[in-house]
Amino acid sequence: MAASTQSNQTEYNPVHEPVPSQARMGRLSLTMAWWAVCSAMFYIVVGASLALSFGARNALIGMLLSVISYGLVNSVLSRFAIRSGLSVALFSRLLFGSTGACLATLIFFSTAIYYAVFEGSVIAVALNHLYPQLAYPVAALVVVLYSVPLILGSVQHWLDKFNGVLLPVYLGGLLVAVGLSISRYGYQPQWLDFGPETPSAFGWWDCFVAYMGVWILMLFTFDYARFGKTEDAGYHGRWNFGMPFYAVTFLLNGAAGIYLVSSIPHEGALNEVSVVLAILQLMGLWGLLFVWATQTRINTANYYLATLNMQAFFVRFGLRGSYLMWALVVGVIVYVLMLADVFGYLLKALAYQGIFVVAWVGVALAQILYGRSDIAALDRVPAFNPAGLTAWFGASALGLALMFAGGSVSSFSAPLTAIVAFGLQAGLSHLNRLGTESLE
Repeated sequence: MAASTQSNQTEYNPVHEPVPSQARMGRLSLTMAWWAVCSAMFYIVVGASLALSFGARNALIGMLLSVISYGLVNSVLSRFAIRSGLSVALFSRLLFGSTGACLATLIFFSTAIYYAVFEGSVIAVALNHLYPQLAYPVAALVVVLYSVPLILGSVQHWLDKFNGVLLPVYLGGLLVAVGLSISRYGYQPQWLDFGPETPSAFGWWDCFVAYMGVWILMLFTFDYARFGKTEDAGYHGRWNFGMPFYAVTFLLNGAAGIYLVSSIPHEGALNEVSVVLAILQLMGLWGLLFVWATQTRINTANYYLATLNMQAFFVRFGLRGSYLMWALVVGVIVYVLMLADVFGYLLKALAYQGIFVVAWVGVALAQILYGRSDIAALDRVPAFNPAGLTAWFGASALGLALMFAGGSVSSFSAPLTAIVAFGLQAGLSHLNRLGTESLE
C-alpha cells in the first residue's frame, strides 16, 4: 500500500490531499498489503489470555461477535474511504476542525508506535533466545534497522509483494505449530475447557469488549482502504476489510493461541514471550522464521501509519519534514521504547487511548451515514468544529468515567462510548443540516 503513496508523491501530497484515481491500487495488491495486519503474536496471546481468564468457549464466542461487529463497521468505513480517498487525518479535519483533528493523528501515530514496540520486541526476544550471544539491545537495533527501510522509497514498490510472499509463511507456520504440538504432546481435547473451572456465564461479553480495545484497526482500515479503486469497493467492503479478514485475525489466531498455550507446557505467567518461547521450543530455527514473518508483516503497517500520521500531526504546528525524516524519527522512538521498561505504562496508555479511538469510530460512522462530507471544503474548515468535538469528547469523558469506576460497570465503557458518540454526532449533524437548509 505504501508503495502507491510514495511512488505518486510527485502527483499529490498524501498528507494534505485525497488519494487520486491514478494512485489507486489493484485489488490483489491492496489485499496483500492489508493482510499484513492479520499476522501478529498479539492476536494469538490475546485469545489465550482471554481463555485463561474467562474460559475458552467464552473467548471463542467473544471472537465470533468481534468478527461480525468489525466486519460490519469496517464495511462502512472502507467504502467511504475508497469513495472519498481521505485519510484518517483528512477526515478528522472535517469532523473536528483543522486544529481539533490534531488529537486524532496524535493518538493514531502514538498507538501505532506502541504496537511497533511490542511486535518488534517479540522478534528481538526470539533472536536473543536462539542466539544468546546477540544481546537484546543489539537484536532490537537489528529489528529497527531493517524495519524502517521496508517503508521507504523504492522499497515500497514491492511491499505488497513482500507481504504476499510472507502470508503463506505465516499461515503455514501457524498450522505447523499446532501440528507439531499434536505430534509431540498428542491431541488435547480438553483445550475447549481451558481456563477457570467455573467460567462466568457472561464471560463472552467481557471477551467481546476486550476486543474493542483494538478498534485502532478501524483507523488502520481507513488509511489502507483509501488506496482502493472505486470499482473494487464492494469486494473490499465484503472481503478484504470485512468478516473474512477478521475471522483469520481474531478467530484463527485466537483459537490457535488457546490450543498452543493449553497443550504446550510453559513456565511463568502467560505473555507474548511465553508463547514465542513455546513456538521456538517446538520449531527451533523454523519457529524463528515464523515469528519473523508474523511480526515483520504487522510492523510494515505499524511503521507506515505511525510515520504518515506523525508527519500530518507536526505539519499542523509548522514542523515540516520529508517522509524519510519522520520514518527515521519513528525508528528512533521505537528503539528507545524497546530498551526502556515501560510496558506497564504503555498498556495503560493504550487502554485510555482506546476510549478515544472507539469514540472516533462512533463519530465517523454517524458522519458517514447521517452527515455531510464535503471534500471540497477541506481547505476551508474552521480550527475547531464544535459539533464533532462535543460528540467526541463527550462520549470519551463518559467512557473514561466508566473505566475509572471499575467493577462490572467498566465492562460497558467502550460499548457505551461508541453508542453515545454515534448518537451525539448523528443528532448534532441533523441539527446542523436543518440550520443550513433554513438559511438557504
